Amino acid sequence: MKFPSCIFPFIRRSLLYKSRKFLLFLILVFISVSLGHSQEVSEEFKRVADSLIKMAPETYQELDSILHSKRGDTIYMHFFNKESARKQYFIGQSYALNQLGRKYRDISQNAMAITFHEQALQAAELAKNLEFRVYSLNMLGVVYRRSDAIKIALDYNQEALELAQTEENPSDGLKRSINVSLNSIGNLYLTLKQYDIAIAQFKKSMELEKELDNKLGLAINYQNIGECLEYKGELEEALHYYRTSLDYNNEINSDKGRIICKNSIAQVYIKQNKLDEAIEILEPNLLAAETLGDKSIITAININMGWALMELKQYDEAQKFLTSGLEMSKKKHLPSSIAQAYTFLSKLFTYKADYKNALEYYQLAEKFNEEINSEVNRRYITDLIIKYETEKKSNQIEALARENEFINLRLRKKTNTLIIGALGMALLTFILYILYRQKELKNEKQILTLEQSMLRSQMNPHFLFNSLNSIKLYIINNEKKNAVHYLNKFSKLVRKILESSSLKEISLADELETIDLYMNIENIRFSNEINFKVRVEEPIDEHTVKIPSLILQPFLENALWHGLSSKEGEKNILLHVSRANDKFIQISITDNGVGREASERIKESKILKRKSIGIDITKERLANFSKDFENSFQVEIIDLYDVNKVALGTKVVLHIPTH
Repeated sequence: MKFPSCIFPFIRRSLLYKSRKFLLFLILVFISVSLGHSQEVSEEFKRVADSLIKMAPETYQELDSILHSKRGDTIYMHFFNKESARKQYFIGQSYALNQLGRKYRDISQNAMAITFHEQALQAAELAKNLEFRVYSLNMLGVVYRRSDAIKIALDYNQEALELAQTEENPSDGLKRSINVSLNSIGNLYLTLKQYDIAIAQFKKSMELEKELDNKLGLAINYQNIGECLEYKGELEEALHYYRTSLDYNNEINSDKGRIICKNSIAQVYIKQNKLDEAIEILEPNLLAAETLGDKSIITAININMGWALMELKQYDEAQKFLTSGLEMSKKKHLPSSIAQAYTFLSKLFTYKADYKNALEYYQLAEKFNEEINSEVNRRYITDLIIKYETEKKSNQIEALARENEFINLRLRKKTNTLIIGALGMALLTFILYILYRQKELKNEKQILTLEQSMLRSQMNPHFLFNSLNSIKLYIINNEKKNAVHYLNKFSKLVRKILESSSLKEISLADELETIDLYMNIENIRFSNEINFKVRVEEPIDEHTVKIPSLILQPFLENALWHGLSSKEGEKNILLHVSRANDKFIQISITDNGVGREASERIKESKILKRKSIGIDITKERLANFSKDFENSFQVEIIDLYDVNKVALGTKVVLHIPTH
């Protein structure tokens, strides 16, 4: 029998724990799963649950490796909790209750979540299991923080951190709990506007997450640091952190993470007065959030939508979104969101010259802000800061004493130890140099492969054949002038593609000239129906701005063949070049085609499907191009809709770093 590849880490871990019984259990579980596909899932889960309870694993990771796919299902977790309690397997009971708490927390049922997490803590204490005690304390801290109960939340997270740090050799599960504690404490400081202290906590957590290679943890900490920077007014730096968090969330395919990041990016755009761009992000993001079902996120997006529309002077629409956000905030007991909604409603009624309502909402906002940031919380935080700093200095003194003792021991070693060390360093340097050279050669080979793939996609045989056929048709129809005109353009296009393919970067002017030739040739096949326009904003100098060669053609090809080829009526493509800041050049390609959803349906109905590989190659080339810059490239694909959610086309935005 062939086992799934995911079983082998569990087998190795079982051997480390010297638990032959647990190894046998894992094998039995996978045999049971493999043989039980034809039966009902609930029966299969009962067998797995029964086996787990009998073997009684003691770590979160061992349990989660088996139950991960079912932990979001309340029916399965209620069953596992009931069975674990009946057989007094308190660790399993704590696991199930915590998962139930997380589920209710994610739909903003905080009271239910607290009940489950408290029961999970009691079960962990009965089991005398440190890891599950710390995990349960952290979960309670997170729920209370979301309810803006700052003091209680900080008590739980600090207790979890201190408890976890009593273990000299923490497991990976405990290390993750330490990271959660640090991140949660950082979020509490953020709520109390102690931004520098919060950032320090997030960075500590981030370093530990890097050691564990936990991309979800990295995504969360980058998002949190972005929030601190945004509140400090450092908007461009905040955008950098939000986009990095978005990259991590895309990598791990986290819908919730993507929605949170996009909402934060839109919020910065509102503060930068980029209101249309903010709404372009918020509208589809709200639909995605409603599908996800997390009311706290839906609330935040509604409030931001109302804010953006208010600044666009669309007061009635703005009031609807703000009122909706306020009602959800009240229903789910989210004081910070309630205060924010009241603040914007006060500003809205001020704009409408309804000063009575404006004053009432202002007073309500102030009331909630005072409750959240009360003097009791401030004193409590100040005392804790002093306590943490004192402990930190004591730990530093102890660390320095140990280091001094270690240095004295090293100085007493014999000379031959130094010689061996020097030889070892020389050997290590030589090995590292060889590895570095191998990495360089591998990168060069990868770049060469990408350039070859790019050239093949640009010199697509179908494109060449169809272009020449179109020119041949002019000759057959005795349209010599058109034939010569387009033949000249075709030859010039081929020459520019071949010249550019040997260059890493070219000027924006050269790239736009190549694209103009390409669109002229492709337009023949569309009977010159495509209205293609290029707009370059001042003060961008097309001849000095450098971009990777031949990166725009794949996106234009995609717009033509997937967006416009199936569209009736007017067909437009706008290529707009702008500079958002000194670090990035922004190139957007907007078409009024049928949209991605309709295009995908049309594509599925076709017998011969046109596969676009040029965009994937271009993204890899942009990634290589960005390695020499402190900022990475961004590619955004935005579906355009009207107010009735009818597709208006697609917009592709490239954020390319510049020198």
